[in-house]
Amino acid sequence: MKLRSILDETDWMENLTKENDDIMKKIIVPVDFSDTSKNAARYAAAFSADIEESEVLLYHVYDNFSFGSDGSPLQNDQDTQKIIANSALHNLRTEILPLTKSTIGILSETGSLAENLEKLVLHNGADLVIMGISGASRLEQVFIGSNTLKVIKKENFPVLIVPPDAQYKRIKKMAFASDFKDVENNVPVNSLRNMLSLFRPELHVIHVDEDRQAHLGPAFKKEKDAMEYLLQGFNPEYHFLSAGIDFTRVISNYADEKEMDVIITVPKHHSFLADLFTQTHTEKLVYHTHIPVLAIHQ
Repeated sequence: MKLRSILDETDWMENLTKENDDIMKKIIVPVDFSDTSKNAARYAAAFSADIEESEVLLYHVYDNFSFGSDGSPLQNDQDTQKIIANSALHNLRTEILPLTKSTIGILSETGSLAENLEKLVLHNGADLVIMGISGASRLEQVFIGSNTLKVIKKENFPVLIVPPDAQYKRIKKMAFASDFKDVENNVPVNSLRNMLSLFRPELHVIHVDEDRQAHLGPAFKKEKDAMEYLLQGFNPEYHFLSAGIDFTRVISNYADEKEMDVIITVPKHHSFLADLFTQTHTEKLVYHTHIPVLAIHQ
């Protein structure tokens, strides 16, 4: 949907009121019981404490098979698996309840995480998925990173990716990384404004020039004007960075230097998250940054 049609339908202040009514209420947290996923659950609980009448669902997907010491598959009793999973989810729920006044539910089922999650978000009308980015061990990080990438490729919901050592604090600063290409069609208006409406943060819009050359002529000015129109009411600051081939490091360093609380990006229209979740970039993120990344779609 064209951003001008969205923003011109009503008076501006009336539109801001509608955004505040539609902000995120339902949050799903995939849990595999690794330290990273449990930390994401704690982060989600504290995050939800800043959102009135919000709900959190702890969600676990288990396989039909486990593996013996020789690597051979062993058929498991699914009823037993479900009992064990629900017991672990209940324990985690008890642990994080003191962090929030929100309702916290639990659910476990068998299947594929990415596919199940897409259906669950649709069925529950969930607004946000919050999840970690590494497994219980270094060997599992590539697998879990791949799983996370599959989830963020689903375009039906935003995903907040929480580094394993990140602790929630009220979100006061956000960095939105954009390539400023066809802003009117490529920037997800509703998801972006909904997240910004939650916290009214200091917003930094970052243009990263990957060719080490700033092209700030008439075409760029047109895109910046479109971004200004989109972000009316949020008073963004604009910053222009040169990245060359190391987009991830430039963004991470900027976010650390400016003490950002969240980095926002649009995976479909920028290579940042695709690059981020290769083995090398996953390790960079896990060991060199402490800032959650919000992936939003059109």
